[in-house]
Order: sequence, then C-alpha cells, then structure tokens
Amino acid sequence: MDFNRLTARAKAILASPRTEWPVIAAEPETVAGLYRNYILVLAAIPAVASFIKMTMIGYGAMGITIRMPFGSALVSAIVSYVLSLVAVYVVALIVDALAPTFGGQKSPIQALKVVAYAYTASWVAGIGLLIPWLGWLIALAGGIYAIYLLYLGLPVLMRAPQEKAGAYTAVTVIIAFVLGWIIAMIVAGMSGTAALMSGAATLPNSTGSTVTIDKDSALGKLEAWGKQMEEAGKKMEAAQKSGDSQAQSDALGAVMGAALGGGGQVEALGPDVLKPFLPERLAGLPRTDFSAERNAAMGMQMSEAKATYSDGGGRTLHLEIQDLGSAKGLLALAGFAALGTEKESDGRYEKTFKQDGRLVTEKWDSRDRSGEYGMILGERFSVKVSGDADDMNQLKAALASVDLAKLEALRNQGVKQG
Repeated sequence: MDFNRLTARAKAILASPRTEWPVIAAEPETVAGLYRNYILVLAAIPAVASFIKMTMIGYGAMGITIRMPFGSALVSAIVSYVLSLVAVYVVALIVDALAPTFGGQKSPIQALKVVAYAYTASWVAGIGLLIPWLGWLIALAGGIYAIYLLYLGLPVLMRAPQEKAGAYTAVTVIIAFVLGWIIAMIVAGMSGTAALMSGAATLPNSTGSTVTIDKDSALGKLEAWGKQMEEAGKKMEAAQKSGDSQAQSDALGAVMGAALGGGGQVEALGPDVLKPFLPERLAGLPRTDFSAERNAAMGMQMSEAKATYSDGGGRTLHLEIQDLGSAKGLLALAGFAALGTEKESDGRYEKTFKQDGRLVTEKWDSRDRSGEYGMILGERFSVKVSGDADDMNQLKAALASVDLAKLEALRNQGVKQG
C-alpha cells in the first residue's frame, strides 16, 4: 500500500474535486484494489475515533460523563467498521443500477469509485468525534461535503447529464441515509447502546429518463443544496487560482456555509446576548452559577450559555442555550426530514417529535425522578433544561419560563447570505 499516494488522492479530492474527478474516471481500477489501497484505510478513521471517544473521552448527558466498557466499545467499533465497508459496496451497486434512470451509463467499477472517493470527506471528518463540543458538527460537515463531492462526481464517472445530477445525488443520499440508519441500529443492538434514530424515505417512481422533483420537498432541498455547493466550489477554485489569501479565506467560509445548508455564513450570538436568557430563578430555584462563551473552528461559529439552579438541598436544574450558528441549515434540514422516535424501557422513556413546527426531545427516568426537556427554536437555537423534578411537566414549565419567543426572534441575526 502506498500511503503517500493515498494521502495525495485524499487531499486532491477534498481540495480540488473538479479537476480530480476526471483523473479518477480515467484510471484503471479494480474492486479489490480500491478496497485494499483506499477504502480499508480511510473507513477506519471514524471507527477508531468512535472507539477512543467511547472508552477514553466519554459522552456527556445531564451533567454525567458516560464511558463504555472496553469490550463493548471494541465490538461496536469493529461492527460499525465492517458494516461501513459493506455499505460502500451496496451504495455503489445502487448508484450503478440507477444510472440509466438519470441518463447515465452503467459501470460497476466507476460507481464504486464515485462512492468511495465521495465518502472521503465523511471519513476524514470522522476524526472530529474526538473534539469536544464542535466535534459532532465537524463530522456532520464532512458528511455534507461528501454529498457535494458526489454531486460533482456523478456526471463525470457515471456520464449523467448535469441537469439531472441533483436528482441523482438526492436519491443516492437518501438510500445511503437509510443504510446508515440500519447500520446504526445494528451497532446499537450489538453494543448495548441506544440509538435515537428513525426516518422514512420515499424514492421517486420513474419509468423513464425524466425525473421531476418538488422544490419544497426533501429531495428538492437537497438538489438546491447541491447547486449552492457548486457555486461555492467555483468561488473557491477561482480564489485558489488568484493566490489571494483573503479571497481564499472568504471562499472557504462560503463553502462551509453552503455545506452546512444555510447558503451563507452565520455569526453566532455573543455571550452578552445569550446571558440575559438565563433567568435569576428557574422553577423557584436560585441561580448558583453560569457561563457563556463563543467558539469558532473551520470557519464555523457556535455559542453557548449555561446555568445551574439549586436549592442547596439536593434539587438541581441545568439550563443550556446553544446558538448553533453556522449549522442552522442542518437544523432546517432536520426539521423537514420529520424525524420522530419513541423508546421506553425499565422506567425510562425517550422521544423526539415535532410540535408547533419545533423539534422537541424528552427524556425521563422515573426511578430517580430526573429528566431532560429541550427543543430547537428558529431552526438555529437549541434550548434544554435537565435535572430533578416531580415529573416531566415540571421541566416543561421551567423551560416555558424562559423567554423563548424573544430568543427565536433572533434567528436571522448575524446571518450573511453568500
């Protein structure tokens, strides 16, 4: 295995996909060669990062950090890795089968190439799982950039007309999402962890080569998303050719804004703006401490304000408000995806649903009378209250005492359209 060649290819497909896809299309390749020299290595990145996260860093929830036993984490990492290898091949088969529907030409090896190299962004971004707070956002951004790479690659490798690339990409992405959901459920079952994931996908029914997509549907949103990425990518390539460092920085911001689904950059609210939303008292409990901060990474901004409320006698509530800033587009996509889940076992329940246009989550443990209640406001702000209560209604009432309407009214503040 030539690691220098592997690294060079990964850098090239991420930095200059428009020029790299034709090179990839012309290369003679085999299924075994692609797996041995590329897929097996890069697909291991998120699996290894996940193993380290589960065993050494842990996951935080309701003020508690949870780490998995070494054996369970190892099983989870191995299973997810193996299934991800299978998923790449399955998605490639589907891409090949769909080619004639979208005016393309069938070629199993070209289909595997386009899927494998498009996945590069997601695999590399998997290392973001190790970064506290912003890690999940980096991983998501990688997944979104992978969609853009696929959008650029399908016309080149599968010979699909450019005007049908958006629809071809959208259908492929939904199939990949469903496969990812299935893999997550399998891994969760084998490792003993819970996965709050659910979704449904409807593929267009087409018997000919013409496919039309409702612009307001999920597929339509993804198609528009791909076009935004295309325009941002053109700006980045022009900036790279110009040699202007400021233009390159601005272009990178535009790409990240498009990748995160918002179509532009977002400046997260400052700590001084979020702090007033932490009341002096919550559910009759006095505020005992608070913090507020704004962070940036990879052209993305997020801010957070947190407060603890306690009576000094054992009852404690935590209030968290996050401005996900640059990721507001992802929250919008989550909204129209209509996610919904519900799970109950051994005195605990968890559910996610939409209410009055907002994505809402509830978690409750009747054994120790504690839980969490949160929601997404304005497709941008995450607010939640967690801790001790008599029932879920108390947590709901506590969150309702926060001026949610005023916070939601700030949803467009700091938004810079590209």
